[in-house]
Amino acid sequence: HSCVVFCFGHGVPEFGVQQKVLTDNFADVQVSIVDCPNLTKEPLTFPVKGICGKTRIAEVGVYDLNKILKEIQLPGAFVFGAGAGPFQTLGFNSEFMPVVQTESEHKPPVNGSYLAPVNSAEGGCLLEKYSEKYHDLGCALLANLFASEGQPGKVIEVKAKRRTGKLKFVTYEASFGLPVFISRDPRFDLWLEHTHCFSHHEEGGHYHYDTTPDTVEYLGYFLPAEFLYCIDQPTETHSFGRD
Repeated sequence: HSCVVFCFGHGVPEFGVQQKVLTDNFADVQVSIVDCPNLTKEPLTFPVKGICGKTRIAEVGVYDLNKILKEIQLPGAFVFGAGAGPFQTLGFNSEFMPVVQTESEHKPPVNGSYLAPVNSAEGGCLLEKYSEKYHDLGCALLANLFASEGQPGKVIEVKAKRRTGKLKFVTYEASFGLPVFISRDPRFDLWLEHTHCFSHHEEGGHYHYDTTPDTVEYLGYFLPAEFLYCIDQPTETHSFGRD
């Protein structure tokens, strides 16, 4: 595989930039630095406590998540994001929500991923827990991933209410989003935003936008990545799915 690496630098982005973009699109906005919530607790029950430590973003094609984390020099790390389900395993296309602590020298992987194939009969996406039926750590077509050591630490908390603009953000009703944002493309032909959502009421899929701007509320926790890895960069650009 070919792999191109880009260093974002260190530190937290200026709040003024974030605040300006959000206040242009929401009536009520609050941005602050807080301790990362314990992700092992309800309602998320992730396999790690946080998203801090040696942060990475990876953009990839058809791969195994264990191999991806070795490729970005972070074996055994926690990874989440948005991608396409492994059709090579499933035999059909689907939305994929990877939530995985990959294998290390001393520990097996912990797979908390979700899968949402299209339900053609009802026109929706029926959410399934991937590990209840399948045991591989594959993904296909594309994946936009955030990886870290999964440690507790400081994160950026964003609260936004009552959307006034057309900013795309992350939510469904009573759902949880796994967003990966990139502030700028260093000429790698990247997706600047990709978000999939899961829930505890058997619904999930690709996030496009909210449908109730007057009442919508968002709560998100974010952390800048130190490095970006573009694995097998495409030779031709496209706009498929970039909405």
